[in-house]
Amino acid sequence: MSAPIVVHPTQGSGGRRVTAHGVILGLAHHDDDLLEFLRRAGIPDAEQLLDDPAWVQWRGGPAHEYEAA
Repeated sequence: MSAPIVVHPTQGSGGRRVTAHGVILGLAHHDDDLLEFLRRAGIPDAEQLLDDPAWVQWRGGPAHEYEAA
């Protein structure tokens, strides 16, 4: 089973697309954006989930990094 939340590789101009169960939540430029997207998706206390691979899969780069390479 894969994590329900995916933080995708950085975009050309920076930021990372965030999806939950395949639905695009937005383009995050830092953890605050990511946490707001998750709050809007009904996960109000997501801070402790960001480093839990059962919940969040960070693809194409290190966790918590949003700048374009």
